[in-house]
Amino acid sequence: MYFLLSPAKSLNETDDIPVNLGNYYSQPELIDHAQALMKILKTKEPVDLQALMSISDDLAQLNAARNQQWQWDNDKPFTTANAKPAAYLFDGDVYTGLDMYGMDKDTAIYVNEHLGILSGLYGVLKPLDLIQPYRLEMGTKLKNERGDNLYEFWGEEVTKVINARLANSEDKVLINLASNEYFKSVKKKTLNAKVITPRFEDEKNGNYKVISFYAKKARGLMVKYAADNKLTKAEQLKQFDLAGYYYVDELSDDKTWTFRRDEKNQ
Repeated sequence: MYFLLSPAKSLNETDDIPVNLGNYYSQPELIDHAQALMKILKTKEPVDLQALMSISDDLAQLNAARNQQWQWDNDKPFTTANAKPAAYLFDGDVYTGLDMYGMDKDTAIYVNEHLGILSGLYGVLKPLDLIQPYRLEMGTKLKNERGDNLYEFWGEEVTKVINARLANSEDKVLINLASNEYFKSVKKKTLNAKVITPRFEDEKNGNYKVISFYAKKARGLMVKYAADNKLTKAEQLKQFDLAGYYYVDELSDDKTWTFRRDEKNQ
């Protein structure tokens, strides 16, 4: 069983990591591809980034500076002095649910072994891959040597990495907790796994529907649940009950598993 999450736009660059995970930190596997993208990004002025990403002037200025500061080479890989592990750097609703800062060492290592984080710049990351701050969403139409957007740039590369990580999985199941924008970077035709996409519905005025804020947090909570309980098979996720969610068999099939939460538990 292997999970996929999207990254986050907001970043936590200040909080210290509460446990010693030094031996488990790693470099992004697709770093050579990230270098090629960053070479393009470094040529962009703030006004270019503002138009490319539809972001404010302040965010464009910030990320232009980040791009110029970004540096990686074989002699100077990322370190804890100039980078931070991905799952601790990413912030926002999903990562609030995941709560890496509240995990002990064994639980964080489980997450590192069972979770991939899709990324416009880095392709796919391990949670403990060291990365430098950036902003590049997968849906960005950044022209590059392989095409007009990042889906064309990444091609089969992301899927190859995921297949290699799934090779050691006991049940060859991919739990897709990523957004549609990011999961489009995975080529399902060449993916060597069964894909299950959890759906999280919350009750509102007697009706159940997907509420983005709650659903994002639930995605992180599901990975946390698996990590806390050291799950090995997807079937065990049907017992997921954090924050009041419960599995609804009659609304689920072999591709989509539906979880609901009643309004009283929100």
